Amino acid sequence: MHRTVRVLDRLISRHAGVCLLFGLLGLTRCQPLRAVEKTAATPNVLFLICDDLNCDLSCYGHPLVKTPNIDRLARRGVRFENAYCQYTLCGPSRASFMTGLYPDQTLVRRNALYIREHLPNVQTMAQMFRRQGYFATRIGKIFHYGVPRNIGSSGHDDPYSWDVTINPRGRDKDEEHMIFSLKPGEYGGSMSWLAADGADEEQTDGIAATHAVRLIRQYATENRSFFLAVGLYRPHTPYVSPKKYFELYPTGQITVPTVPDGYLETLPPAARLSLTKKKQHVNISPDMARKAMQAYYASITFADAQLGRILDALAGSAAADNTVIIFTSDHGYHMGEHGHWLKTTLFENAARVPLIIAGPGVTATGRSTSSFAEMVDFYPTLAELCGLRAPACLSGVSLAPVLKDPLAKPRTSALTQLKDRNYTLRTEKYRYTEWGEGGSGGAELYDHATDPQEMVNLAGDPRHADSVARLSQQLHTRIADARQPPAGVQQIHFDDTRRVPR
Repeated sequence: MHRTVRVLDRLISRHAGVCLLFGLLGLTRCQPLRAVEKTAATPNVLFLICDDLNCDLSCYGHPLVKTPNIDRLARRGVRFENAYCQYTLCGPSRASFMTGLYPDQTLVRRNALYIREHLPNVQTMAQMFRRQGYFATRIGKIFHYGVPRNIGSSGHDDPYSWDVTINPRGRDKDEEHMIFSLKPGEYGGSMSWLAADGADEEQTDGIAATHAVRLIRQYATENRSFFLAVGLYRPHTPYVSPKKYFELYPTGQITVPTVPDGYLETLPPAARLSLTKKKQHVNISPDMARKAMQAYYASITFADAQLGRILDALAGSAAADNTVIIFTSDHGYHMGEHGHWLKTTLFENAARVPLIIAGPGVTATGRSTSSFAEMVDFYPTLAELCGLRAPACLSGVSLAPVLKDPLAKPRTSALTQLKDRNYTLRTEKYRYTEWGEGGSGGAELYDHATDPQEMVNLAGDPRHADSVARLSQQLHTRIADARQPPAGVQQIHFDDTRRVPR
């Protein structure tokens, strides 16, 4: 296991030299490093994120998937029914929420990029905490990693965001040769799975949880203000978890979504392509589909168990009552809806994410909210809950009012993007999507009051022309705002077809 340690609070005597180095690198100006004494005004943050996790969770109403630990977190926090990512792919989404900026502002619209290639002087969310006295630690995947290729490495991480980084590597990585894949030899971009031997603690996410447990206890004992980010790899494909989790989901109990004949012809060509571009995932057999769903559900429950270990450690520590907890995913995921598997669409299944916030500042405990949330909102929300100074350039809004009153509405819609010129807007009643600049590639309209599965495209129906016109105007306003260059942040534009080390 590789471990990178950068403890900058030991470098205070060399602070001037560090600032000079940052200046030469074009990074944001250093702030004075200081220790923060633990008080009620300085809550810690435990940031928990799963990879490729949709809302197939029992606290979100799924009838089969077992997530007892996420459920108990929801009982002590606020659960957001309408939280959405800004991009339905790992790298762009993570760059977005870690900077509080939209993908058209970060300029990160694909994987395998480092955030400072495009925004050399951006102040990331973790960096804000570091600069205001917190000790920032990353365990596992927070910025983009190729999965499973980069497991055990730093992936495409941002080293300026952290004091300590830990890159766990478990037997799931070592046993890749045992994994079944729909596309032989491809594990990260193809549905693949393994019912593994051994214990939870031997898996990469189990190792991550072990580190998190240790550090929570250590930081609490030291009375240290901490920002601890734990990024689990599951349920990202390959869906690997110990066999006992597979046994929880007999394939005979699993129902595969169906799609009516002629459905694809109702969609714009670009939308159709987003569902069919991976040929090995098109029209898979019902038996294979059930096996894939079993493996995905098993991975969710395995990840839930690791989250439970982390939450138990926090609950048993001196930091229990003074730590904000946020749990989420980087984007949603399809399990056969629209005939699609994996991600990278502009449908609800790919855009919607689970979101639970608990701890200091959360008074509406055990409540759910229909208020809209975007992942760019994490940054300003955590800043407000912790009483920190956030950069003025952030595009998100604070969700803190909703944590006190679930009926509060800081937002009335949510914007999600795919590639350069494809956008979707989710409102209380509708999802409206345009493909291509100005909708040149076609549009989609779904009425969630009558069609929550988004299977009937109303965009070409004359009876809905007024709704299309109104929503199109709203969407274009949102797009224009999301393209505004962030004040004070340098943007470096270059051809994103260039490849960097993977």
